[in-house]
Amino acid sequence: MAQSDNKFLREIVGPHNPTRAEIRKLPATQRVKWRANSALSDGNLENVNLSGGYYDAGDNVKFGWPMAFSVSLLSWAATEYKNEINSAKQLPNLRSAIKWGTDFLIRAHTSSTTLYTQAKAIETTNLGSGGRHGHPEHRIRSLPLRRNRGGGRGGRPCRAIVFRDSIPNILATPVTPLGNGNIEDLIVDLAHSIAPIRLSGGLLYTRDSSNLQYVTSASMILLVYSKILTEARADGVQCGSVKFSASKIKSFAKSQVDYILGSNPLKMSYMVGFGSKYPTQLHHRGASIPSIQAHPAKVGCSDGLSTYYSSSKPNPNIHVGAIVGGPDSNDHFTDSRSDFHIWSPQLI
Repeated sequence: MAQSDNKFLREIVGPHNPTRAEIRKLPATQRVKWRANSALSDGNLENVNLSGGYYDAGDNVKFGWPMAFSVSLLSWAATEYKNEINSAKQLPNLRSAIKWGTDFLIRAHTSSTTLYTQAKAIETTNLGSGGRHGHPEHRIRSLPLRRNRGGGRGGRPCRAIVFRDSIPNILATPVTPLGNGNIEDLIVDLAHSIAPIRLSGGLLYTRDSSNLQYVTSASMILLVYSKILTEARADGVQCGSVKFSASKIKSFAKSQVDYILGSNPLKMSYMVGFGSKYPTQLHHRGASIPSIQAHPAKVGCSDGLSTYYSSSKPNPNIHVGAIVGGPDSNDHFTDSRSDFHIWSPQLI
């Protein structure tokens, strides 16, 4: 690893160098009380520490690239809307979430040529491929991990910007800001890559499976772009024969957020815990099984499938803030955790 990279990592972690035991367990400030420590032995087979981080969707698997993307998006939000988030008294929580993800990514980058990109256990893949529907806290049989030969700083420069006011010299490695031209290219690339249509209810639609991950990402980009245009006192952007003002771009992005939160044909929120009507059968192992405090015994394969996965009852634990995959192409949505393509949250 280059000397500048080593300096970057030391400064981004901060002056305290936590021990292996300290960085693998949930912090005392953990707000989700129905979860406990899990996967503490991840990486042990190869003598690396891959504890911590986030599971992907409803499974007990860690994927490095989606995690890096999510941390980057959170960091972008913390940078662009710092004052608004701080006024809601959520900035410390957001920074904690960013740090938890980037701590894992830093540990996963074990050398200048090795980056671990996946950690999983044989019994905890999704049920479509025979996985066990059990407590994340009982996820102990770690498989050999996927690793890439090559570098990558996924999510870490973004974290550097978020924490630059609390850690001296954190930007020792230059981070290029996303300027006007960069974000225009990003919008064009996004439009061509996902080629969305609009549903009758007004939602951008790319595919049935986890469509809202594209909607939320596109909305974030459009909101930031409208802010850039406003601050630059630009009169808008030309797209073929149509001109879009900053206010129009912002209004459209807001309409997507409003749809997700309840302004849709079903009059329901697609964010769990928001509003009076929201999904109750999130495809999520920890949420759909009584907490390990209430049910400390290990949930077996048959019991997990018949008693919890196939149950028509609401989840015993409410995963507040989780956004499900969203409606189908007809603005329809079925409350059933068995369809993990629609029902999985994107990161947990």
